[in-house]
Amino acid sequence: MPRILLLLPTKTYRAKDFLEAAHRLNVDVAVASEEASTLEGLNPAGLLTLNFLQPDEAVRWAVQFARQYPIDAVVGVDDDSTEVAATIAAALGLPHNSVESAHAARDKHRMHELLDRAGVPAPRFALFSLADDPVRLARQVEYPCVLKPTFLAASRGVIRANNEAEFIAAFQRIEAILQDPEVAAKGGSATRRLLVESYVPGVEVALEGLLLRGELRVLALFDKPDPLEGPYFEETIYVTPSRLPTGAQLEIANCTARAAHALGLREGPLHAELRLNDEGPWVIEMAARSIGGLCSRTLRFGTGLSLEDLILRHALGLELESLERERQAAGVMMIPIPRAGVLKEVRGLEEANAVPHVEDITISAHIGQQLVPLPEGSRYLGFIFSRAQTPEQVEAALREAHRRLEFIIEPRMNANERE
Repeated sequence: MPRILLLLPTKTYRAKDFLEAAHRLNVDVAVASEEASTLEGLNPAGLLTLNFLQPDEAVRWAVQFARQYPIDAVVGVDDDSTEVAATIAAALGLPHNSVESAHAARDKHRMHELLDRAGVPAPRFALFSLADDPVRLARQVEYPCVLKPTFLAASRGVIRANNEAEFIAAFQRIEAILQDPEVAAKGGSATRRLLVESYVPGVEVALEGLLLRGELRVLALFDKPDPLEGPYFEETIYVTPSRLPTGAQLEIANCTARAAHALGLREGPLHAELRLNDEGPWVIEMAARSIGGLCSRTLRFGTGLSLEDLILRHALGLELESLERERQAAGVMMIPIPRAGVLKEVRGLEEANAVPHVEDITISAHIGQQLVPLPEGSRYLGFIFSRAQTPEQVEAALREAHRRLEFIIEPRMNANERE
């Protein structure tokens, strides 16, 4: 029986869906996480601890593990694990993206360098050190612009600035985010710099794809009907199939394929964010992993395969019967956190679930959880899923269900108030 090594960070949304896909495939699974499990000693073939922040160390442990429990494929499920997965796969001689390409898909500055070199349309960019004087830098850049860390995901720390005052405020706010101990441990030297991009106007889309020996197969193109104009870029609604003209969709696919080639990506899942305006498509982000959160639950292929089914089958070299998405329209709303505080209660779930075409509502935040909105935060309150005959019906159902939900969030008390 083949064995697949899944790199599942402890805070990932993706564990359940990937593990269920592996169970459906009837393959042995070894789960690697950055935190030790109390059950590791009871299941040595199925659990191991790897330091995702130290790829060389992770490779040594993985190779040692594979000597006793042979591995046939390695899959990193999100940004924190894709580069380590490529490094381990290379050491074990398994199919993989090159380590350099996986790094380029994670490092936004390196990504921009390679896209620029290949002539792929993307924002103009500059890399600045946090040791620089933001007042001086603010006089040098063009407006509007977008400031962002080079390594964080889910729009965390991404801020638009329209003038010098907003640039200085955004610079200082990102600097504070990068000084957070957890972020600092993850980013290493990257926490001492930030990227500044030119702001690209236009409608934004997300492309979900699978690379097969360098050939991009488009699995889904999502419209993002809510405007993403800043100052923060919190994503909410994704709807597929796209309502863009066929010609525009082909341009987006071709641009994405060029970008993947420029980065050197050849195998496995790909998630890209692009903007489309009168000049055509522009690549904003590209990652060597599948769509984040629980959003993959909107996708079904062939005879009902999930996105995770496709990813694992491809990783193991198994036949992919069909990459065609189901005919129904589908969508998801990532429920935004409206303000900081402690989640006390969720109201209206029954009413929201009763909206026609709503398939499921998953509240991923738990009662008592401290909520942190963007740009400092990176999580959602939950996810609303819809499936219907048309994208318009899907979008309307998501908005109506969200309207019926009420989240009771109380300010976090300080120590003096608790006393």
